[in-house]
Amino acid sequence: MSMKIRLARGGSKKRPHYSIVASDSRMPRDGRFLEKLGTYDPMLAKDNENRIKMDLDRIKDWLSKGAQPTDRVARFLEAAGVLPKTVRSNPKSAVPGKAMAERAKKKAAAAEAPAAE
Repeated sequence: MSMKIRLARGGSKKRPHYSIVASDSRMPRDGRFLEKLGTYDPMLAKDNENRIKMDLDRIKDWLSKGAQPTDRVARFLEAAGVLPKTVRSNPKSAVPGKAMAERAKKKAAAAEAPAAE
């Protein structure tokens, strides 16, 4: 049985509230879980100490048993110092799309034309 440490969504429409849970990976996102390990409230300010609450001892125990954190939970654990920082690469995020590249090319050509005269 592969275990995941992941977020289970709660709260109402447009007001999310997440529980950090240890769950079988085959269960649905908001379905059955084995243990609640903390909470995450994205509506609070980033510097608020109640935004992310985790039981780090239990999380370390689940990690030692082989549970895999999801990407978002892994970021929380890296910030808390439980997991080592990993380098993430998203090279396509900085590359403009076709339309924006064409606009930039036209703008550069327009800027060069008056300077050339």
